[in-house]
Amino acid sequence: MLITSASDFRKDIKSYFDKVVSNFETLIINRGKDSGVVIMSLEEYNSLMATNHELSSRKNELRLDAAIEKLKSKESFTKELSEN
Repeated sequence: MLITSASDFRKDIKSYFDKVVSNFETLIINRGKDSGVVIMSLEEYNSLMATNHELSSRKNELRLDAAIEKLKSKESFTKELSEN
């Protein structure tokens, strides 16, 4: 994660954009007390939106919860897969 001020960002905007895109960095531009802007690559944004979409489905939420419980109890997924 990179953090900069608005004035430093303006001075070297191309370099900051290159770092965000090439290195999958997230850039926070501080604009004063409790105020700021976050810049991320389009690829990272799309990934977050896809994850959010998947997690917003109740069916997927239940499947994820079940998988977490299996991992916690150290059950094997192999048995379930062989039954199907």
